[in-house]
Amino acid sequence: MTTARSEEKVCLVTGGGSGIGRAVALALANANCMVVVSGRREEALAETVQLAGTHSNRVIPLPADVAQADSVRQLFANTCEKFGRLDVLFNNAGIHLPATPLEEIPLDQWQQIVAVNLTGTFLCMQEAFRIMQRQKPQGGRIINNGSISAHVPRPHAAGYNATKHAVTGLTQSGSLEGRKYHIAVGQIDIGNAETPMSSESLKKGAMQADGKIRQEPSFDVTHVAEAVRYMVELPLEANVPFVTVMATSMPYIGRG
Repeated sequence: MTTARSEEKVCLVTGGGSGIGRAVALALANANCMVVVSGRREEALAETVQLAGTHSNRVIPLPADVAQADSVRQLFANTCEKFGRLDVLFNNAGIHLPATPLEEIPLDQWQQIVAVNLTGTFLCMQEAFRIMQRQKPQGGRIINNGSISAHVPRPHAAGYNATKHAVTGLTQSGSLEGRKYHIAVGQIDIGNAETPMSSESLKKGAMQADGKIRQEPSFDVTHVAEAVRYMVELPLEANVPFVTVMATSMPYIGRG
């Protein structure tokens, strides 16, 4: 089974109002996809549309909160109402919490990061599965934003580490259960991509396993967007289950 070319695909990008989600949305619009960008801040989504320039007519802002099941259902229903199908979900929405020792993390902060990073990813996958199962031609692609922390954690980030490890489990489950519906599920794990939101923290440095703070190499977020675009452009008989895109000298291999 093959899919339409990338320029015919309908893509939904969560967390599309900034950073990685915005870069991916712009790259897909530039590839002539129709792109629904979603996030909680309408003004940020409007800025993403504006940044698409001559392709702005291909970027549709639909505000939603991925931590709320009703909001997620409405987001996907509105996408289908507008386009009639969904070819790609880039499950990107996620949050960080301030660096805090595990034993000091407040319960409400733990529940917040689980709600967005894990439950939000699950809710969006669930809605995408339902649509991709019933549409004709059947199938589609789901790409989850994992993290370097889905494999090797940082200290004082138990909530982020735990949820990103769990996203890997969802990716594997989705890849297995999606086969009979022609749904390809993969994951991109990103390390130290430069975005307006991350640049300041990258300059300050990151805590290492020995407790010391060190600056780490970073790379341009457009390389992440191009990697996602490559995954999107594959026919459904081909999948990238996991791909890691990171700064070459980032302390990941052999971290700690």
